[in-house]
Amino acid sequence: MPLRRFMQLDVFADRPMLGNPLAVVIDAEGIDDATMQAFARWTNLSETTFLLPPTTPGADYRVRIFTPRQELPFAGHPSVGSAYAAIEAGLVDAGKRALVQECAAGLLMVRVEGDGASRVIHVQAPPARITALDAALRQGLAAALPAPLDEAGTALVDNGPHWLVCDLRSAAAVRALAPDLATIAALCEHNAAVGVSVFGSETDGTAAMAVRAFCPADGIPEDPVTGSANAAIMAFLAARGDTRYGPRYRASQGREVGRDGLVDVARDEASGAITIGGSCALTIRGELTL
Repeated sequence: MPLRRFMQLDVFADRPMLGNPLAVVIDAEGIDDATMQAFARWTNLSETTFLLPPTTPGADYRVRIFTPRQELPFAGHPSVGSAYAAIEAGLVDAGKRALVQECAAGLLMVRVEGDGASRVIHVQAPPARITALDAALRQGLAAALPAPLDEAGTALVDNGPHWLVCDLRSAAAVRALAPDLATIAALCEHNAAVGVSVFGSETDGTAAMAVRAFCPADGIPEDPVTGSANAAIMAFLAARGDTRYGPRYRASQGREVGRDGLVDVARDEASGAITIGGSCALTIRGELTL
């Protein structure tokens, strides 16, 4: 069997063992869907990606994204980390500052700042569709978190994955949560959501917002740092005209699971495009056989 290049990165962190770990198979041509899913289950990380040649003119590379349970059309930290890995592996020119990622959600713009260990990757999230939650689902979430939730502070946001987004107003409320994960898993499965994302205003000076994301239905009780969830939160804020955080801010996520990470979130006020970005630490480089 051919040897395939492999990397494991910590995304949304500037040094190893923080942020969100990501497994990346560099030379993924010829790997079938079942093997990709089995390998993602074996790594037991929140996501594993497979880099492939693009099939669409104008794209620099193609990425497929798997949780231990399913393939996702888009996810934030896998997109940031895959772009970083594609540059490190020489799949794209290290001097390029604008890349195009092909994934199941379409073609996404990637902006690169800096080089090497100081490189920061910004990825444009797919456009979001936002749906109000019915009273029964909102009450179920309030009991499972547990936290008080009102109609204006909750929504289902679809930006590739589907997120149940909940505004808890304060970082203290976010960080104090001890949710009923079995109930959250059942609510997510019933509503075809990848997880529940909660947020609140941070005041400790590290970031403007504290975020947590719970994905027990996918085998991830709490995801360390979640790009798509942070993009979903920004889309939710924009849809309801909430200007508390402005068009760009930094979010803190992962502290509660010992993986403190930082996500830069921005929304272009003219186009509405949302980007999420951050640093990456290349922790493992090697080869594997599949």
